[in-house]
Amino acid sequence: MRIPLTKYGLPQVVLFPAVVLAVMVVFPLAGKDFLPPWAIVLLEVLLALICLWILTFFRDPYRPSSSDKNLLLSPADGRVTDIETVEEDNFIGEAAMRIGIFMSIFNTHINRAPCNAKVEKIIYRKGKYKNAANPQSGRVNESNNLGLVRTDSPQQRLIVRQISGAIARRIVCDVSEGQVLTGGEKFGMIKFGSRTELIVGVFENAKCLVRIGDKVKAGLTPLVRYEKLTAENAESAEQDEKKSKTTTTSSVEVKR
Repeated sequence: MRIPLTKYGLPQVVLFPAVVLAVMVVFPLAGKDFLPPWAIVLLEVLLALICLWILTFFRDPYRPSSSDKNLLLSPADGRVTDIETVEEDNFIGEAAMRIGIFMSIFNTHINRAPCNAKVEKIIYRKGKYKNAANPQSGRVNESNNLGLVRTDSPQQRLIVRQISGAIARRIVCDVSEGQVLTGGEKFGMIKFGSRTELIVGVFENAKCLVRIGDKVKAGLTPLVRYEKLTAENAESAEQDEKKSKTTTTSSVEVKR
C-alpha cells in the first residue's frame, strides 16, 4: 500500500509528530492539578491540529504525468506572483522569461520536473531567508538551481530554481548532473514555506499560459506551451536552439 507521505520529509515527518504526540500524553497528566478541564481539552485539540498539519505538509499526492511534450508543467504547487523578462547569461545565455511561484505553508512542497529533460548543471548558492512571496527574494535568498536541457524538441535550456523563504530552511535536491527526468517526476522539496521559479528562454514559439495570481499544481498545471512555428521563423528558432546547446557550463558543488 502506498503511504501518501514523501521520503523527502525525513526525519521531520517522523520526529515532529512524535514530539507533539508525546506532549499530548504528558500534558493532561501534568496540567490536571492547575488547569481547568476545558483548557486542557482546548490545548489538546490545538496540538492535534498541529500534528495533522505537519503530516499534511509532507503529503505526496499522486499526480498523473502529461503526454503532451510541447508543455512545460509547473515545478511547484502555489500561486504565481510574478512573470518577468530577465537576462540569464549563466546557463540559458540570453533573455529569458521567469515565472515565480510562492508556496505557502499549506501547499504541497514537492518539486517536479517541468518536462522530459536532462540535468545539465546544478548550482547551490548560500543566501538570506527573506519573505519568499517577494519576487526579489530569488536574488538574495538561499537557492538551488537546476539547469535542464529538454530531451524533446525543441531541445532548449531552462532552469528550475528552488528558493528558501523566511520559514523554509532546508532545500532538498535528490538528483545529480547527467540524470534524465521525465515530465512531472519528483526531484526534491523545500521545507516549510518557500518559492520556486521556472526560467525559460524567450523564444517566439514559447507561449506563457498563466497570469499573476493563478494557482498552480506541480506536474499538472501547464505554464508554457511550445507552439508550431511558421516556415519563415523555423530557421531562426533552430539557430537559437543551437546557440543554447553550445553555451559553456561548469559543474558546481550542490548542498544535499
